[in-house]
Amino acid sequence: MSWILLVLSGVLEAVWATALGRSQGFTKPVATVVFAVALVVSMAGLAYAMRELPVGTSYVVWVGIGAVLTAAYGMLTGAEPASVLKVLFLAGIVGCIIGLKATTH
Repeated sequence: MSWILLVLSGVLEAVWATALGRSQGFTKPVATVVFAVALVVSMAGLAYAMRELPVGTSYVVWVGIGAVLTAAYGMLTGAEPASVLKVLFLAGIVGCIIGLKATTH
């Protein structure tokens, strides 16, 4: 259950990071509310997962999922350039996350 919550919290990290960018310095109310709600729920899920999982592993997985999804979203929407190398390196982060899951008991 902790791993599922950790992954979902990582997804919400990507949501709040994207919403933060779209809030334009908290001047856009809808994006600001999405940011705040996603941030609180994401942090709560991370905190809950850390009750059973190592802190370092939890944090790396949370940040990694959020970073990969945020960058992928940016590339898919055209907000940032995509390249084969960028996709390869993001896939490497995903591989490392899978490795951490495989080696954590």
